[in-house]
Amino acid sequence: MSDRPALAYKVLTADQMRALEADAFAGAPIDLADGFIHLSTRDQLTETVDRHFAGLSDLWVAAVDLAALGDSVRWEESRGGALFPHIYGAMPLEVVVAYGELERDDDGTVKLPVAG
Repeated sequence: MSDRPALAYKVLTADQMRALEADAFAGAPIDLADGFIHLSTRDQLTETVDRHFAGLSDLWVAAVDLAALGDSVRWEESRGGALFPHIYGAMPLEVVVAYGELERDDDGTVKLPVAG
């Protein structure tokens, strides 16, 4: 049994969210340049937003079911040697279990989207 989380999170702009809602998300410019879609675990999400989305508004967070993506998910080293989930291929809407506009708790932590 793996100790890796079942869900990971993708931060999206409003335009990217619309593309996902229409069918699938092929990747942000950085994803396309790197050849995979960058995701973050729950514990990595706030730092990802702070580092890579600072000053941006109208952002969304999608919770992604990693098992539904099968072998297209790879865990690879990134920031500080930590393992991050990456999707090699598109992210179809059907693997997204919840999404919502990016919000923060009082302490600045990014709130996770809630289904339903």
